[in-house]
Amino acid sequence: MRLLVTGGAGFIGSHYVRTLLSGGFQPSSVSAVTVLDKLTYSGNRANLDPVAADPRLTFVQGDICDTALVDELVAGHDAVVHFAAESHVDRSIASAAPFVVTNVLGTQTLLDAAARHRIGRFLHVSTDEVYGSIETGSWTEDWPLAPNSPYAASKAGSDLLALAFHRTHGLDVVVTRCSNNYGPYQFPEKVIPLFVSNLLDGGTVPLYGDGGNVRDWLHVHDHCVGIHLALEKGRAGQVYNIGGGTEMTNKELTGELLAALGAGWDRVVPVTDRKGHDRRYSLDITKISEELGYAPSIPFARGLADTVQWYRDNRAWWEPLRERARLESA
Repeated sequence: MRLLVTGGAGFIGSHYVRTLLSGGFQPSSVSAVTVLDKLTYSGNRANLDPVAADPRLTFVQGDICDTALVDELVAGHDAVVHFAAESHVDRSIASAAPFVVTNVLGTQTLLDAAARHRIGRFLHVSTDEVYGSIETGSWTEDWPLAPNSPYAASKAGSDLLALAFHRTHGLDVVVTRCSNNYGPYQFPEKVIPLFVSNLLDGGTVPLYGDGGNVRDWLHVHDHCVGIHLALEKGRAGQVYNIGGGTEMTNKELTGELLAALGAGWDRVVPVTDRKGHDRRYSLDITKISEELGYAPSIPFARGLADTVQWYRDNRAWWEPLRERARLESA
């Protein structure tokens, strides 16, 4: 299978490509991988350095909204795994337009090409944020979508487009929705790498509101395992939730990070809560577990310790990215 991976130089996409080409997914029918990435602020070609010499890998710098380029690339592949997206909630609150363009129009461009060339499978990677917020219990895949941020709304729109292409055009579409990812190579504006990098430099960390917002944490490797299972074995037209099974408040997470880095609560600065901040996310993963045999394998304590150590050891990777993010937001 010749696989086109959009956003494959980003955090999750690059982990998927590295793992795929290093034989980390078995069985795998993939014989060639093309990464299409625009290399915006959060895309980093260095994320693919560990597999850059693999002859099965082709890298193309380009935009998923480029109709001609997308058409040319899709025509030469058997399946698409679509990671490419604008994904930071705070940025979407400040300016929603890039999220609509990339997440909705970009996905539509890819879907049009996939339907035109009768691609074998289109796997659309999405997020639990499309469901909104849930006080108790957990979301199943048939839960109504109720996004609360411009980012989540743009992802919900792309989900619905992908599923509509299955129903209207018969395109083999599978949608996955994940909980909060963490792990190495995550861009340092996200909460865990932001807190770790700030604490390593002796700085402070911001805690939204009362810190009571609850998230389910999923190691990026477990997420990618779930994605590959859905690619290889998922049913066309279906949605699969991929969760990590570790729910904690942001305050609890902050405490874990402070302890891991030998810092005290005096390094925490309370900040005004985010607009429309979802209170709790929780995914029911029964469907993917029973149908595809998925189960998260990395305990949060070990995954977090390994992630903290990776950032300790890789300043040369994250320091330039953090500075670039600061300059862009200034």
